[in-house]
Amino acid sequence: MTTQQVTLPVTGMTCANCSLTIERNLKRMEGVQEATVNLATEKATVVYDPTLVRNTDFLALIRDLGYDVATAKVELPIQGMTCANCALTIERTLKRMEGVVSVHVNLATERAHVEYLPGVVSLAAIQQAIREVGYEVLVAGEGEVAEDVERAAREAEIRTQTRKFWVGLALAVPLFVLSMGRDLGLWGMWAHGAGLNWLFFALATPVQFYVGWDYYVGGFKSLRARSANMDVLIAMGSSAAYLYSVAVLLFPAIGDHTYFETSALIITLIKLGKMLEARAKGRTSEAIKKLMGLRPKMAHVVRNGVEVEVPVEAVQLGDLVVVRPGERVPVDGVVIEGRSAVDESMLTGESLPVDKKPGDEIVGGTMNRQGVLKFEATRVGAETALAQIIRLVEEAQGSKAPIQRLADRVSAVFVPTVIAIALVTFLGWLLIGQVGFTQSMVYMVAVLVIACPCALGLATPTAIMVGTGKGTEYGILFKNSEALERAHELTTIVLDKTGTITRGEPSVTDVVPLTDGTEDRVAARAWLLELAASAERGSEHPLGQAIVRAAQEQGLILSDPQEFEAVAGQGIIAQVDGRRVLVGSRRLLEVQGVALDHGQELLTRLEDEGKTAMWVAMDGAAVGVVAVADTLQEGSAEAVRQMKALGLEVVMITGDNRRTAEAVGRQVGIERIMAEVLPAEKVARLQELQAQGRRVGMVGDGINDAPALAQADVGIAIGTGTDVAMSAADVTLIQADLRGVPRAIALSRATMRTIRQNLFWAFFYNVLLIPLAAGAFYPWLGLRLHPVLAAGAMALSSVFVVSNSLRLRRARL
Repeated sequence: MTTQQVTLPVTGMTCANCSLTIERNLKRMEGVQEATVNLATEKATVVYDPTLVRNTDFLALIRDLGYDVATAKVELPIQGMTCANCALTIERTLKRMEGVVSVHVNLATERAHVEYLPGVVSLAAIQQAIREVGYEVLVAGEGEVAEDVERAAREAEIRTQTRKFWVGLALAVPLFVLSMGRDLGLWGMWAHGAGLNWLFFALATPVQFYVGWDYYVGGFKSLRARSANMDVLIAMGSSAAYLYSVAVLLFPAIGDHTYFETSALIITLIKLGKMLEARAKGRTSEAIKKLMGLRPKMAHVVRNGVEVEVPVEAVQLGDLVVVRPGERVPVDGVVIEGRSAVDESMLTGESLPVDKKPGDEIVGGTMNRQGVLKFEATRVGAETALAQIIRLVEEAQGSKAPIQRLADRVSAVFVPTVIAIALVTFLGWLLIGQVGFTQSMVYMVAVLVIACPCALGLATPTAIMVGTGKGTEYGILFKNSEALERAHELTTIVLDKTGTITRGEPSVTDVVPLTDGTEDRVAARAWLLELAASAERGSEHPLGQAIVRAAQEQGLILSDPQEFEAVAGQGIIAQVDGRRVLVGSRRLLEVQGVALDHGQELLTRLEDEGKTAMWVAMDGAAVGVVAVADTLQEGSAEAVRQMKALGLEVVMITGDNRRTAEAVGRQVGIERIMAEVLPAEKVARLQELQAQGRRVGMVGDGINDAPALAQADVGIAIGTGTDVAMSAADVTLIQADLRGVPRAIALSRATMRTIRQNLFWAFFYNVLLIPLAAGAFYPWLGLRLHPVLAAGAMALSSVFVVSNSLRLRRARL
């Protein structure tokens, strides 16, 4: 069964219960394998079987539940239609496309009106589909980007909320001033007449049914979906105060005090909170917006010998692309002509520009600083490094961390529980407390409006969004939020030596023939290097390639091996010019029955110097030793110090002999060494550490170390460069800089600290203030909470959580 995944930008969610309602209903749909709705990112991710359900069905369901999905609408001028059937053909074709919501083709105006999901289908694909059925689309250089549609929808939502808040404020403030002034006796006897109550009614009614209308609509749709969200609580609480006041106004015998100012201020204050929350949530996704902003809209491409400007979506594989100084590189490619310095800091965190010359790779989204470059496009569209990075970050931000499960379980029953508490509060004070209907209602309203499921729902995802976004600034990419959470629990970091601590680009340092001293030493060294290099010509191992490179630099003529066998972790066996040649470790020669009677002192000396010494044997006899050394990565020693400062145990694992490994360990400050470990044994060594109760992070190159990275509690692939999709590791470090490891762990710890603060606040707030609003402390401490103060507290609680998450942007790694 082939499944597909779609991510839909959802609007209209106000609390955790909204996201849970959508998630629950999506999961019930036939053909849906998995559904996740994230309140902070306001996105629904669905994995589904396209043979059983269309992605537009999800949009219909979400809208039926009372929410919306940000879609794009476009009007396309079409040439070539001659009759009504032409229009029907285009309509039928487009309606069959995944992601197309609605189509209307007008023959008279020769235009097609299309509503579609930008994240699922592109404008270019829609245009191509029309062309494929025989019609032409007139393109006026328009470009369409999914995030532009989303941003427009979010901004429209914020504008609406802001307008309603100011209307509410303009009506609620005079209402509050007049009401409080009357209660304090400031306005004289005239204020106690019925006329002022009718003025209160006139001021409160627009607030209730214009400013607060969203809560009625949201609450109704939530109940229709057999759920209950924050809108239900606000609608019930404000309506109770408002309707009681209307009853007093119409039937004065009921009482002499109205609560119009209470209902108006409840709605206005909560609208203020939602407005501030929406603006703050927008800032949590600034990192991903910055990445998206790196993509240029247009590109200069040479076609038929002429340079033309095209939308970046129209750049094809193999196109010759021209980039001038000060322009951003539109897609990934290989430089064909020109030299320049390119600023890659926005992708890798590397502050210095990188020189580019013909043959070098160039990455889309980077900035060309100096010369004109011409390059061949090798990756376009969703395959570019920038697109992959954006996708990784979006997937991480959209995933749920394990720590969020508790909040989800609480949110699922939160609103019904609060309604039950409110009813018990009302009946308790009315029947047992004997305080009368009015005061009992005030307690009930306070309970309804102070309860805040929003803070619970936003506590984790907002921190995850800011944390993962912060990571992109340093070239740190988390696969999902679970990896971000697990990283803070690590106690031991295991570092692969080659390519992680060292550069992985070894060079030959010593060539020592085992002779009796009667031969020409220079000639003997050349012969030994030629023999070893000829044998290694078939090798892909960095050490073998270093030997071949050294021989070629000396101009030696190498033979091709007739037979070649690589022995994992030991070396190689080859047939060169009819001779059986071995190049590798002592273990390889001993297994092959080669006597090692002398040369051991030389080997020991070389290994003590931190060099990897390899025996060379020919036809069953040892003939020499070739030593290769690997230089340390810049920052390796500093990274080890930083990891130790974080309280982590640092272990080095390598296939090299112990002396060489210990020499490297001394240079960087690692005491615990696992040497002479074959690739297949690395997993077992990690399991041993885990069996001792350690939480292990493994740092490797992401390809050769894939099994060990998978075994570790957190696998960290380092130096993947622009091939971020190559690694299936939990954490990917774009640069080959070991200092990214302590940064990633420090970021994980800071993020988890923020999540715990948020969850503590969300739970503490509700656990403490709901009883206070219910009047539980009044008989003993004389403390009670007016509904207006309850609404203010509720409005600020979710703003506090989002603002606390935003502090992560200033975290120092």
